[in-house]
Amino acid sequence: MKRSTTISAAILFVMSGFIGCNQPKPKSEGFITVDVTATYPKKELILQDFMDVEYIPLESTDSFITMAHVQDIGEDVIIVRNRNRSSDGNIFIFDKKGKGLRKINRQGAGGEEYTFLLKVILDEDNNELFVNDHRASKMSVYDLFGQFKRCFKHKEGCIFDPVYNFDKNNLICLDYISDFEEEPKNRFFIVSKQDGRITKEIQIPYEVKKSTVLTVTDEAKGVTISNATRNEELIPYFGDWLLVDPSSDTIYKSAPDFSLTPFVVRTPSIQSMSPDIFLFPGVFTDRYYFLQTVKKEYDFTTNSGFPRTDLVYDQQEKAIYEYTVLNADFSTKKLVNMVYEITLINDDGIAFVQRLEAPDLIEANENGELKGKLKEIASTLDEESNPVLMLARYKK
Repeated sequence: MKRSTTISAAILFVMSGFIGCNQPKPKSEGFITVDVTATYPKKELILQDFMDVEYIPLESTDSFITMAHVQDIGEDVIIVRNRNRSSDGNIFIFDKKGKGLRKINRQGAGGEEYTFLLKVILDEDNNELFVNDHRASKMSVYDLFGQFKRCFKHKEGCIFDPVYNFDKNNLICLDYISDFEEEPKNRFFIVSKQDGRITKEIQIPYEVKKSTVLTVTDEAKGVTISNATRNEELIPYFGDWLLVDPSSDTIYKSAPDFSLTPFVVRTPSIQSMSPDIFLFPGVFTDRYYFLQTVKKEYDFTTNSGFPRTDLVYDQQEKAIYEYTVLNADFSTKKLVNMVYEITLINDDGIAFVQRLEAPDLIEANENGELKGKLKEIASTLDEESNPVLMLARYKK
């Protein structure tokens, strides 16, 4: 198929300023256009060539055994939880070297408790933890030792996920339940940390509502099953935010003053497609924009589908490629995902975090596949050890 890469001169902007660790924002000449149906040449990248990689083994003791699903990382602490889509209520706080500091659990049915731990958001400016309880449609707020401070409800008719720290007074939230509803409505909200009131609704323009959700109904059993692409649609970007609405042809950049700038434009229009092919962003650096197309196809009998294609836009070459990113600390060059099923971080110069399971590292080390610091860490692990966190930082 024809390959299309366009740099538009219609919108020119220069991004300036600094965020965590004095990381400068990348400069850009405008939005890029991506043909989601095109075939692109392949490109292989080495993670360490454009990211600084750090490994943190989490201390393993009887009190600190965790699956280590990363919730947030601040200047001084790492916050993890056990399960991803179920909840035992445990919140583990480690220091930045991986030493266990404390475990908090306020799960329960009381007014000062959360019924389900969906996500923990760290607010170091105010020394607070926000626990997103989507089952109760509320935020419960605690200090860093688990003492209750206050709670507030999600906006009526909304379920917020994901949620990020926006500024000293506000959170930025995506209403993910809107993807499951037929009626169009705003998805992005700036929410007061004090009482949950809506400070600002961010409107993304589009023609007709599209959804990433596929649903099938078994009439005989009276059962309806749904599945969705599950890509991130609210992405931290060097102090700004990338906003994705599946119904829109444009991924927008939102600045702290709420101004919207077109950042990535897809073609053909999502309004003209069947089946839909969506375009999602992932990690962005000063040179590379990592993206992923997802086709809205799923087989519920085999539990397989939503075929994905990984794309990268190279700002230096002004070209789009289908890419693979490899971790050079594995002699086998282990694949690294830059868009899907990673934890994106919006502070301290960290682009994203991935978990490396202890048994996998032990096996790789026994097979002579590890190098450097990772090999050293793996030699200290046993099968019951906590996962090792891989932090990918923007190069200074």
